[in-house]
This record gives sequence, structure tokens and C-alpha cells, in this order.
Amino acid sequence: MSLDTLTSQPLPIRARRHGDVVHVRGNGREINLPVAHLGGGRLALRPASEGVPTHNETLLACEALSNHATEEVLVVLDRVLWSARDAQLLKSGCAQVLDGDTLGVFPELLWQLPDLWLPEPHKVFPQVMMPGPHGAHPLRPAKPTGTLYHRYIPWLDQVFSLRALEREADLPLFHRWMNDTRVAAFFDEAGTMAEHQGYLARMADDPHMMPVFGCLNGVPLFYFELYWACENRIGAHYEAGAWDRGWHVLVGEEHARGADYITAWLPSLMHYMFLAEPRTQALVGEPAASHHQQIRNLTRSGFARVKDFDFAHKRATLVRLERDYFFKSRLWARPDPEDPGRPLRLSCSALLTRGNTK
Repeated sequence: MSLDTLTSQPLPIRARRHGDVVHVRGNGREINLPVAHLGGGRLALRPASEGVPTHNETLLACEALSNHATEEVLVVLDRVLWSARDAQLLKSGCAQVLDGDTLGVFPELLWQLPDLWLPEPHKVFPQVMMPGPHGAHPLRPAKPTGTLYHRYIPWLDQVFSLRALEREADLPLFHRWMNDTRVAAFFDEAGTMAEHQGYLARMADDPHMMPVFGCLNGVPLFYFELYWACENRIGAHYEAGAWDRGWHVLVGEEHARGADYITAWLPSLMHYMFLAEPRTQALVGEPAASHHQQIRNLTRSGFARVKDFDFAHKRATLVRLERDYFFKSRLWARPDPEDPGRPLRLSCSALLTRGNTK
């Protein structure tokens, strides 16, 4: 779902499922792809009457079918009907041959392709190790600007996006949020406009930190601080991987609280960090050990509770989310809160390892 600009107006939705049809809109045309239920979560996607979709239109349709799975989903393509896209889908890595006649588009593979969610093509930054406060760490790339990520959230019927914070333009909103009583109680950064200007200046000068706004339909509602774990204070409390990342969050607007919102922004933020750097194998957090609701939200979203430890300013809980677990368990799709990492019958590891394609 490629969105070129971020405004306060509703953003275009490129692919949506309506019952047994996926509507794909863009490039001056709209096509409708029929969906047939094969049972057990297998969905057969058929070419449109208007003709075979482009490669990107096909990927968008598969995204729409796996964006909010109330059941496990495996998108099945007849290789004869989709012969014009067969080679591209296999080359992209999102599709695997199930048998001689069908391809399976596995969500855990599809959702690792950055093209649908990142506006800028991904380039792997060269790795050179540098000395740091807790040992060597990679030289970090320059911080990106503008829109970083976008994803349609079906249960909100809105587009969630991430964009880099702009120091001057976003200062008044940042200042207002930091002085909100509820935010100040746990973020502890209430202050004057000048103090917050200095805070953002220090953030801009620190190569391991990146301030980001989370938006719905272009309207900022959330603030995140993304950091590289090796150089962060948390790096003194666990053996951080070279590309491990962590994050802090505040919800800026009161109406954007609750389960419908946290199940949108939390997995989307994790998804972005895994896509932005394919060498990132784990994401970590360090909520206050006394913040039981936040820790429950994190464990329901797939984070493992590792240990409690002491910062200078708080008793914290180390939580950790592995890349492989996030994608294999399809945690972007509003996971079951009672069992977020349940084994999947239709995963590529389950089907392809055993050859169980029937």
C-alpha cells in the first residue's frame, strides 16, 4: 500500500477485502479479485475479470487477506490462472510451491517484504563496528526523514503511519503532550517550550535515538522514541545484539487509548523496526516493573518477560520480542490475547517441512 504523502486528510486505501472480493485501487484503475474458501483457512484468490493484476496489485490483495486474520490464512493461487505472475511471486520469496498446480502465499513471508509498507526502497547499510559505552556497536545510518511506514488497519478503518518528528514544526504538539498530567506522570519530561526544544535538539544530535510520531489518517496521536539497544542504558543489563532495537511510547491524545488502538500501533511499530533493518533480530523494552497493565499489553502482543532489574531512576522489567517469533506467529494481525504465539497449522514451517500441502 504505497502512499506518497502524509496529510491530515484520509489517505487512500489501495486494497480492501469486502466479503468474498478484494478491491484493489490505484494507478488509475480499480480491479476486483474474487476469493473462494477452500476450508481450514485456505483462500483461493482468482484473477479479476479485468485481467491478471500486476505483481504489486497481487501482493496488495494478499496483504488485504492477511491483515486481520480472525482465522489462520493461506492464500492459494492456481499456477495456470496466475502463470503471468508465477515467476515474480516465487522470486520475491513470499510464495512457495505447494504442489505442481498451486502456489501458497504465506503471510509470514509476505509481511517481511518492505515494499508494501516502507515508502523508500530499503538499502542495507554497511557494517563497521565502533567503540561504545557497553562494547562495540555498528556505525549507525543517518536518520530517515518524512514518512517511514504506512499500513491500513481494518478494525479502525484508518491508515496508521509513522513519520520522523520535525523539530521546529512539531515542537508545540510535543510540548503540549509532555505537559499533559497523565503523560508527565510516567514520562517525567514536563517543562517549558525552551526545555523541550533543547530535549529535541539533544535527540537529533544522538545517533542512537530517533523520535517518531505515530498517526492515524495523517493526524499525530502517538510519540515514540526508537533507540539502538547497544548504545542505550539498557545495553548494560543484557547481551544486546548489534542491531537490537528498543522503544519508548506515549499516547498523546486521550481518545486514542484502549485495545482497538494498542493492537494497531504496537504491532505496526514492531513491524516497522523489523522491516527497516533486516539484521534486527530482537526488540526490547524496559517498562517500569510496577506498570502491570503495560506489561500485560506487551506479553499479550508476543513479548517475553525476561527479568526485572534496576535503572538509576526505576525498577524495570526487560521484555523481548524475537523477529522469527513475530513473523511466524503473525503478530501483526491482532493476536489472540490468551495465546499470542499459538502454533499455526498453515505456516510454511508446518506445511513445507512435512510436505503437508493437502
